[in-house]
Amino acid sequence: MEYHLLTLLCHTFILSIALIFLFSNAYTFIHKTPPHIPEVHLPEEPFLLVASALTLELNQALKLLRDIASGRNPKKFLMVIAASWVLSIVGSWCNFLTLFYIAFILLHMVPVFYEKYEEKVDLFAEKAMVEIKKQYAVFNVKVLSKIPIGPLKTKKV
Repeated sequence: MEYHLLTLLCHTFILSIALIFLFSNAYTFIHKTPPHIPEVHLPEEPFLLVASALTLELNQALKLLRDIASGRNPKKFLMVIAASWVLSIVGSWCNFLTLFYIAFILLHMVPVFYEKYEEKVDLFAEKAMVEIKKQYAVFNVKVLSKIPIGPLKTKKV
């Protein structure tokens, strides 16, 4: 039907507001008291705690990204580049909401399947890690060892 989630939420909100408006005005025509709509006051403290925790996590993530981008750990740098590349390919196949839904479902299904097939997964992961380490060693010798690491020296004038 190609009816997006945000559009559905907005249309539902518009319909509910319109119905409440019509009922409250209809009560005045039939000389009855309009329905009582309670006021909602949200406390400020939980939002400040969430914002503080989120700020702390974002600062730690930015520090980690700065360390990775500075070239101190080429292995993590390559992992981030590869993950971003794979994510960009997958992101070109579907929109963000679909990608979020798939990730949500996988986060709930993968632990269950891992518990059920733990021995097979561990054996396969061990073989994959050995192969990845071999490929990284070859890449390290051919490419990464030739890249100078460290701050550039400034010339004295």
